[in-house]
Amino acid sequence: MSVDPNQFKSALKLWASGVTVVTAQSAQGAKGMTATSFSSVSLDPPQILVCLNQHTDTGAVVLQEKRFAVNILRADQEAVSNRFAGGSTQEERFAGVDWQVGDYGTPVLSCALASLECKIVNQILAGTHWIVIGEVENVICREGEPLLYYHSAYRYLKSE
Repeated sequence: MSVDPNQFKSALKLWASGVTVVTAQSAQGAKGMTATSFSSVSLDPPQILVCLNQHTDTGAVVLQEKRFAVNILRADQEAVSNRFAGGSTQEERFAGVDWQVGDYGTPVLSCALASLECKIVNQILAGTHWIVIGEVENVICREGEPLLYYHSAYRYLKSE
């Protein structure tokens, strides 16, 4: 039995998730894209996964370079999420966003809640997306609250 695509989308809207920007470095410059398909995989060794559409330039660079960073966005970074969600060039995405090259050569957003620099240990093509599993080589944690996405809108944790 096949699931109706609209029903599937409606169900997935009910899953609250954090918002990340996945970044990678190529010879042509920094690449980045917003991604909500992110999860921890293993504590020992420390591994995470991200799902990247196979037709994105950022995804292509991640797969080519075998390194990437996941930048977990803070509650006040809606504009950063929107900027990296598409509709602009890579140069425009990074313009005006404070970032630096991390310890392992990936672009790291300086004001993200956390940044994880990773090397690819596995990649699996699943439908329209690559499931990319990365071993975490460096972690930077900062203060703040996370940006959340639920029911097609940004959400925030209630402050106590």
